[in-house]
Amino acid sequence: MAFESLSDKLNSVFKKLRGKGRLSQSDVKEAMREIRLALLEADVNFKVVKEFTAKVTERAVGADVLECLNPSQMIVKIVNEELCSLMGSENAKIASASKPPVIVMMVGLQGQGKTTNAAKLAGLMKKQGKRPLLAACDVYRPAAIKQLEVVGAQLDIPVFQMGQQNPVDIALAAVAHARKHGNDMVFLDTAGRLHIDEELMDELKNIKSAVQPHEIMLVVDAMTGQDAVNASSAFNEALGIDGVLLTKLDGDARGGAALSIAAVTGKPIKFVGMGEKLDQIEPFHPDRMASRILGMGDVLSLIEKAEQSYDEKKAKELEEKLRKNKFTLADFYDQLVQLKSMGGMEEIMGMMPGMKGMKDVQVDENAMKRTEAIILSMTPRERDNPEMINSSRKRRIAAGSGTRVEDVNRLLKQFSSMQQLIKQMSGGKMSKRMKRMGGFPGMGGMGGMGGFPGF
Repeated sequence: MAFESLSDKLNSVFKKLRGKGRLSQSDVKEAMREIRLALLEADVNFKVVKEFTAKVTERAVGADVLECLNPSQMIVKIVNEELCSLMGSENAKIASASKPPVIVMMVGLQGQGKTTNAAKLAGLMKKQGKRPLLAACDVYRPAAIKQLEVVGAQLDIPVFQMGQQNPVDIALAAVAHARKHGNDMVFLDTAGRLHIDEELMDELKNIKSAVQPHEIMLVVDAMTGQDAVNASSAFNEALGIDGVLLTKLDGDARGGAALSIAAVTGKPIKFVGMGEKLDQIEPFHPDRMASRILGMGDVLSLIEKAEQSYDEKKAKELEEKLRKNKFTLADFYDQLVQLKSMGGMEEIMGMMPGMKGMKDVQVDENAMKRTEAIILSMTPRERDNPEMINSSRKRRIAAGSGTRVEDVNRLLKQFSSMQQLIKQMSGGKMSKRMKRMGGFPGMGGMGGMGGFPGF
């Protein structure tokens, strides 16, 4: 995950401050020096770093901080607030239109993932009840139109294309098509180049002039660091962008682009790509990202992920089974599937307050895959009645799942312990526990993290 190194270094600084009962101005200045180095190593724009540390220092050396009972917490609070401000303070939404369709012009350099992320964004809007249309305006890159049609089909979103005709004519025709067929959003997938040139900008200006888009969304790759910031500045100066979609924020990028773009361009990051799958895109919330950088978790995003994978009918069925102590391996498998749909365990743990610094908790994603393979290698009858699994069945299950008999035994032992816990908690206690769970899919009846394979 991006920011991991920065997060570790910032928390190291705060740990040193927490070790002091009172802070002096020299303590604050030393902390700011380390924060400055951490931000520069994270590839944050040096001007942004200078302004950021100056603001934090100015607030941190005030009497209300140095003389308070817990000055280190006050400094963490100040850094958190300034990080939020640096990234745009609050989530910025796509522009609206008094008369549909809303026209979103997707722009960016070649290789930034513009076509795929245009489809991702359209898919996200579809989930919110919109009726988007994708328009293929990139007539130069080989297979660009086909690529858009493929991802459009996967998301069940219509794609408008006119082959390799004039991109301006295609954009105008796409908007007319949307009005005629009731599409309330149009995403124009425009052409990119390997570098910014006059020809590219002229074409984009012509499309902008012809269709008057409500939103110009720039797609940039977080992995490119300051190149992403420079591209954002160039596109903003030439075209006047309205927002940024930052891709690959789930990778090992140092995160400098996310912390620099809004400050340098004055335009917000509106969405972030968090993986290669077409549903792995989410709105960018500066306050939540700041909390994650500082190791304070991101509970709201975790809840939203849980709600997306929440199946009310299955949850009620599960609660009834738990109450009657009829929780089976098939139910356990269903919970694993829901948990996977929320993302990897490391991503989920990163959203939990206080979990980021727990180095002793080892997450083995492969263990979950092995567990899934073992359960799928069982017959339906074996999943419902694991006590019938004898030695020969264990050998067959291990061979079918590509694991060892020891792995099968371990899973059965874990599951048996889980059933015992459920039995102890059945009745009123279980009912109260289920309410406290708040409907988090994948969490019910697991008996804490020790019940999860992978820990």
